[in-house]
Parts: sequence; C-alpha cells; structure tokens
Amino acid sequence: MTASILQGFILSFSLILAIGAQNAFVLRQGLRGEHILPVVLVCAISDAILISAGVAGFGALNDAYPWLERAMRYGGAAFLTIYGLRSLWSAFTATDALNAADRPPTSRRAAILTCLALTWLNPHVYLDTVALLGAISTQYPSPWAFGIGAVSASFVYFFSLGFGAALLRPLFAKPRAWRILDALIGLVMLALAAKLLG
Repeated sequence: MTASILQGFILSFSLILAIGAQNAFVLRQGLRGEHILPVVLVCAISDAILISAGVAGFGALNDAYPWLERAMRYGGAAFLTIYGLRSLWSAFTATDALNAADRPPTSRRAAILTCLALTWLNPHVYLDTVALLGAISTQYPSPWAFGIGAVSASFVYFFSLGFGAALLRPLFAKPRAWRILDALIGLVMLALAAKLLG
C-alpha cells in the first residue's frame, strides 16, 4: 500500500510540473501575494476531484459522449487564446513593477473564477488526471492508495508553488522581470491553445 501511495505521488507530481496555464496563474498570484490560499485550494481540490473520478472509472463518460472531448477542446482553446493575448498585451504595455501601487489588485472572486476556468476548461487536465492517472491506478493492488498519493502530490505542489513564489518577489520588483513573465505566460497560453486545435 505504501508503494502504491509513493508511486501515485511521484507520477502525479511529475505531471503537474509541466508548465501550463494553471501553474502560471498560481505563480502570478503567489508573486503578487494575492488570494494565494483560495487559489491553491481551488487547484488542489479540483485535482482531488478529477483524480478520484479517474480512479473510480469516470473515464467511461468520454466513451458515452464522444462530443464532450471536442467541446472541451474548442472551449479550452478559446479561453486560453483570450487569456494569452491579455498577458501579451500586459507584457508590452505595463511599465510598473510588482510592488507598484498603481497595479490594480485582483478581486478574490475574479482570482477564483479565473483559476476555476484555467482548471476546468483545460482538456489536458482531464487527460492527465481522469484518463492517465485513472488508467494507471488500475495496475496497482490498491488503486485508491495510488489515488491518495496522487492527490497528496497535488496539494504539496500547489501550496509550494503559491506560497514559495514569495522567494522570487525581489526579482519581480523590477518592471522588466514582470514584463518577461507576462510575455512567457502569454506565449505558453497561446501554444497550449494551438496544441488543442492542432
């Protein structure tokens, strides 16, 4: 059982490490020091729900409704394109640093809604959690132990990313570093959108 938990933890952690829309948003919120706890909880709890669904065999839903994958793909691509273009616009127009008073704060509601959209409208999240982790969990004597390990990795990762971002704040006190981050986030979002449509 311990081996199953450890394997679930390692595999889930390695999947989450890939740079994506959700990770970029959590990093941004962590750097700004805004609504970190609600954001990381949304990410970790969402992953827990999706991983649990995968372990429980919820992947059969896609077989029952073939149109679901296409709808998720196009909806996710549209959202990522809009978010990516906004980030690129900010990269080319913003002149303030992380600590500048004139950068408008994000409301908690807006941060949570954006985080929910980046999580639940991203088809890759379903592929990684529901499909991949769900399928792999069946190879273990205790699929739920594997699932517990995978869920634990999600909580450890998102809390570390969100609250650990504070260590990078001195670097992002410079306007240029903030513009570079916005540009990278924008390019990542657009690349993910293109991949969904490709």
